[in-house]
Amino acid sequence: MEPLAGDSPAPATPPAETVAPLNPAAPAQAQAPAGQHVTVDHVAVARLYGEPLFSLPTDLYIPPDALEVFLEAFEGPLDLLLYLIRKQNFNILDIPLADVTRQYLAYVDQIRQRNLELASEYLLMAAMLIEIKSRMLLPPRKSEDGSEPEDPRAELVRRLLEYEQMKLAAARIDELPVIGRDFLKVQVTIDQTLAVRLPDVSPLDLQEAWRDILMRAKLNQHHKISREQLSVREHMGIVLRRLQGRRFMEFADLFDTRGGAPVVVVTFVALLELAREHLLEITQAEAFAPIYVRLAYQPS
Repeated sequence: MEPLAGDSPAPATPPAETVAPLNPAAPAQAQAPAGQHVTVDHVAVARLYGEPLFSLPTDLYIPPDALEVFLEAFEGPLDLLLYLIRKQNFNILDIPLADVTRQYLAYVDQIRQRNLELASEYLLMAAMLIEIKSRMLLPPRKSEDGSEPEDPRAELVRRLLEYEQMKLAAARIDELPVIGRDFLKVQVTIDQTLAVRLPDVSPLDLQEAWRDILMRAKLNQHHKISREQLSVREHMGIVLRRLQGRRFMEFADLFDTRGGAPVVVVTFVALLELAREHLLEITQAEAFAPIYVRLAYQPS
């Protein structure tokens, strides 16, 4: 319904005033300008920099000092000192300590404002540089043996040279190929569901298998040893019968090798027994000549 002329319109409810948070990282903070009252219906879930936070932020919050970019990072006081010397092409055996110390202290002042704990390591080297410079300004002490005093910078130069050698060696090691950085390890997947393919058997394989079976059979066979009864007297009679009717007979012809070693041994023993009983004569015409056997007596 439209209001009549002359009537004052009903007072409308004033719209809620939007309050901008002071900290952009906390968009839901209940912060209001001075002199304005804000009604808070929720309980603060956290406090950020001492101010209440009534709802979790919907975006990623990064503090202003969380991200720092180091254009020139050093691994220690020696690394910084070596960098200053090499950058300006100073002779490491004749270091201008005044210039190097001035530049070194300027860098220490920068990092001391950000990280006091880190700067303490560099302050020790700065004190050493100042001490060396003061020793160079004082007149040198004469040694007892009359030799020239050692340069106060000698110990520092030695440490710098050793550090540089180790740094170069580490750089050469870092240039070596590394798995995951310079090359990848190849992995091959084999499907185990493939059909099993049996190898072909050749006649040569069968021959080798048969030879192995025969070898095992020979190792497992049983040996039966039988003892043959041989008589020396019997073979003495055999030798005498063979010599009858002959003038002589060669020694080797008296042995029957077909009967084996036992028969040969018994025949030899029989010959010795006959010679001992003077029934045989064993003669030889000359050295290395054939040996002949004959009866000691000739039948009439």
